[in-house]
Amino acid sequence: MTRQLLTESLVLACAGGLLGLVLGAVGIRTLLALNPGSIPRVGPGGSAVGIDLGVLLFTVAVSLTTGVVFGLFPALRASRVDLSSTMKESGGRSGTGFRQNKARGLLVVAEVALALVLLVGAALMIRTYAALRAVDPGFDPTRVLTMRMSLTGDRFATAAAVGELMRAGREGLESLPEVEAAAASCCVPLQGGFGLGFIIEGRPLEGPAHGGGSFTPISPGYFDVFRIPLLRGRAFTDQDAAGAPGVTIINQAMARQYWPDANPVGERITIGRGLGPGMEEGPREIIGVVGDVRDGALSRDPNPIMYVPWTQLPDAHSANLLSITALAWEVRTRAEPAGVLEAIQAKLRDASGGLPVAQFRAMGDVVRQSTARSDFNMLLLTVFAGVALVLATIGVYGLMAYSVEQRQQEMGIRMALGADASRVRDLVVRQGMSLVLLGVAIGVASAFALARVMTGFLFGVTSRDPLVFVVVPFVLAAAAWLGVWWPARRAARVDPVTALRVE
Repeated sequence: MTRQLLTESLVLACAGGLLGLVLGAVGIRTLLALNPGSIPRVGPGGSAVGIDLGVLLFTVAVSLTTGVVFGLFPALRASRVDLSSTMKESGGRSGTGFRQNKARGLLVVAEVALALVLLVGAALMIRTYAALRAVDPGFDPTRVLTMRMSLTGDRFATAAAVGELMRAGREGLESLPEVEAAAASCCVPLQGGFGLGFIIEGRPLEGPAHGGGSFTPISPGYFDVFRIPLLRGRAFTDQDAAGAPGVTIINQAMARQYWPDANPVGERITIGRGLGPGMEEGPREIIGVVGDVRDGALSRDPNPIMYVPWTQLPDAHSANLLSITALAWEVRTRAEPAGVLEAIQAKLRDASGGLPVAQFRAMGDVVRQSTARSDFNMLLLTVFAGVALVLATIGVYGLMAYSVEQRQQEMGIRMALGADASRVRDLVVRQGMSLVLLGVAIGVASAFALARVMTGFLFGVTSRDPLVFVVVPFVLAAAAWLGVWWPARRAARVDPVTALRVE
């Protein structure tokens, strides 16, 4: 009998393992197709992730272990049955009621608790996803195309030469009827940048600088391309050249932090003191304040940003920037950029003397890519939580269906003695939901503790969000109730005469 029960258990476990292997292969291919491209060890084709010999052996080991463990204990229990006591029981089914299945009940409680933890994690990530989608990046990425041009050689050794290229490129691009605005810069929002310290004139200095922020050399037209609002003062013009007084424009976050009760326009700051020979520059006057841009990531508060005209950079500083990164061109078009791409490349080749441009990217794609990792984490958790919800529902259904099957005679007796169908149904529902609610309670307590681990992945929602911790238990309990309802409905339809005849 033990061999027979073990054989049945192993056949079921191995069949489940084989099906899981097939589903896993399909799932991996699907998830790799949605891979944001920033997951370690996952190449463009996902060659580093797949079902190899190790995964295959692990699946076989889990299947065999599951079949042995969950087949051996019932087999041993069946082999210790007291034949005399069993034969004396009436019908053989009435003695195997709900309370006698504590082990199965504990498994269901654990399954429900684990499912709730995964569902809470998925719900928090979904809330993060929604919050990120609602964030205003501070610029309008619609119909903005960015590209890079590598400037090398003595021709662009001075900031004035780079500024002349910027002017010629902008004029050529804006001559196209499809182009609304054009600009050039060292950096593009959400694609990294440089940071420098600054000193505010007229304030006592206790350290090397009063503060620090992002440092972004740009051409005129930059704020028009990204539609960054000018809140105070004026924007850069072509007159802000090398011989003109040094100027800078700061963002609202910097103004709020360092001039909380005053207008910073007209103040003077020195940026990057101590950079080295040829890199030093004199004081710059703040001529304007623009709106905040979430430059680092959508999930981070805006940092202080200092915009400066590229033409006013020291030559050594300009050359150093071009040795680190290629010059970025930004173009806002009146229609979709794809239709004017060739014309844009031709104008930039004319302005630069034949230099190529590369790394074409739409700003909409840049914004989406900035949240791709968070979106992928949400997708993974949602898939796992969905599977856990289905398994928990099936587990509850299986336990209650088995319990009803074992208690058919008892149900028949209850109904023969006058119990109506609704009372029998409510009895089964009450017993099943007591397990579910116990699992939900344990799951909520566990989720409260484990959700704090996710704090670093969340945005716009706390790890103890009330909405999540109210809705998720309700959804899980509702799904589990369906698993209880069908066996209870079947129990209420038991024919007392048929049930009492079963021996």
